Amino acid sequence: MIPQSFIQDLLARVDIVEVIERYLPLKKGGANYFACCPFHGEKSASFSVSPTKQFYHCFGCGVHGSAISFLMEYNGLGFIDAVKELAGTVGMEVPEDDFTPNHDRALEQSLTEIMAQAARYYKEQLKRSPVAIDYLKHRGLTGEIAARYGLGYAPEGWQALQAAFADYSAASLLECGLVLENEQGRRYDRFRDRIMFPIQDQRGNVIGFGGRVLGKGEPKYLNSPETPIFEKGRELYGLVQARQSVRDQECVLVVEGYMDVVGLAQFGVGNAVATLGTAATPHHIQKLLRLTDRVVFCFDGDAAGRRAAGRALEVSLEHLADNKALSFLFLPEEHDPDSFVRAEGPDAFRAAMNRAMPLAEFLLAELKKDIDLGTAEGCAKLVHEAKPLVTRIGAPLLRLQVIKMLAEAAGFTQAEVEQAFGLKGASAAPRRFDDSPPFEGGSFDRDRGFGDGGPFRGKRRQGMGFPRMLPRRAPQTAVETLLKLIVQHPIWAARLPIDLLPDDTPEGCALIALTDAMSVGDLPTHGIGALLEHYRDTPHAEILARMAGQLADNAFEDASIEPLFNDTLKKLEADAVSREIDTLTAREREYGLDPTERRQLAELLMHKQKLRTQAKASDS
Repeated sequence: MIPQSFIQDLLARVDIVEVIERYLPLKKGGANYFACCPFHGEKSASFSVSPTKQFYHCFGCGVHGSAISFLMEYNGLGFIDAVKELAGTVGMEVPEDDFTPNHDRALEQSLTEIMAQAARYYKEQLKRSPVAIDYLKHRGLTGEIAARYGLGYAPEGWQALQAAFADYSAASLLECGLVLENEQGRRYDRFRDRIMFPIQDQRGNVIGFGGRVLGKGEPKYLNSPETPIFEKGRELYGLVQARQSVRDQECVLVVEGYMDVVGLAQFGVGNAVATLGTAATPHHIQKLLRLTDRVVFCFDGDAAGRRAAGRALEVSLEHLADNKALSFLFLPEEHDPDSFVRAEGPDAFRAAMNRAMPLAEFLLAELKKDIDLGTAEGCAKLVHEAKPLVTRIGAPLLRLQVIKMLAEAAGFTQAEVEQAFGLKGASAAPRRFDDSPPFEGGSFDRDRGFGDGGPFRGKRRQGMGFPRMLPRRAPQTAVETLLKLIVQHPIWAARLPIDLLPDDTPEGCALIALTDAMSVGDLPTHGIGALLEHYRDTPHAEILARMAGQLADNAFEDASIEPLFNDTLKKLEADAVSREIDTLTAREREYGLDPTERRQLAELLMHKQKLRTQAKASDS
């Protein structure tokens, strides 16, 4: 783990406005800065960046966070990589810890420099090879696309890389997979007479290569081996180039080959990435779902393509979320993505993407394949074989929907399938419409009502027959008000009476945690972004993020904070007194009270009356 003290020092040193301005054109508006949100399509600038809170928030889609969160979401980085990148901008070195037990930073840097040097050499060789240029032209690629993806050419010679590196015998060339060594110790280039596709990490560093043979030969594609800087199961080809297009289209297309990626880009389909000669892995799924809400896997329509799709489906199940969508596009057997877009055109390809089979439908289709549902045995077999897959679905609502579909297909009730799967509790009855909150349109968020999230995110739907009613919120409790106050001004946690804070709600538990942290001097007080990072991956992260989002919509005026804080404490005390009175009153009805308990009840009733009188005086 990276020490929390380092995270807080880093966030105190960076300015979130400067960080985000490297990626977005920000315009000042009052105390904050604004831009069009990069995480959903919109025409008005609803993405707000607060320099005082060191916090960003989009009023359209609700995304918010710190400078670290922004780099994670915008660049699709993991937490550690985002911290490293942010630290590098201010000259801070991330302390060595157990999060990188097998990494030598100096080695990593030297290997990426060697790979960059090789990429420049291969790129230069492409310009000097008419045969390689003709091959790319024959495949319909322009020089612009070749330059965008950094394509190159590895010459035929056994030791051509001697021209690129002064010390061809250096151990680092062997370690990063550019050369091989035979039993006699003789070295030779791994890649010879191949079109070279540089593989980049999310920061744009070249970490590996894929090489395609020009004519007939085996293997058709040759990849770099696993190295200290390259792990096939974690990387995706073309992700750096596709990132902006993925954001614009709110969808990423996953294909199987390098040529598919560049071929689609040549025809304007720029949101494609490819796995590196491996099946999709959980790391791929997590990376893709951090980048966008919709993932479309594209496979050939033959048996091999269906098997590859089945593997992608299986590794996706635990990582699904109810606000994410995975689907599967199967092309005609005679086509791959590159040939299909050339034959049918980009519009036909995009139309096919829009018709891609949703994950739930594909899962049921695969399960029902070769099962006779006309027999009792077949129906039982379907449910039996579905159990290990369906119970792994990480999205609760999607899992419920799949169970309903499965029950209908097999002729069972939903409750019977749930019982067979060992799921606890009977299915809840569907909620009546009049129990549901009213909405404006879009997807429902428990705090913000129906807004612009979900499938209509960033697109206000008109003329769709949705009721145009404002969200209805439950009155805010004293604990919720206090938590919002502390999130806005953490220093006020020092004045909280911890004995009055309830520990039976998420808000109360978060307040207790904040108060404890303040008591030992461990509570960040330099902005909402720092506070959220301090509690990342803790039980309090979700409720604190929710409060931060509400504050972005409606922060407290500084002049009103002290009276509101004092009034809320009085209400919290009154609530505690009322709970004690209710407990004693119930006991009196059930068992009667002894003299001490009767005196205690009388004192509580007098205290409650006193608090009411004070509250009325304060209101007047």
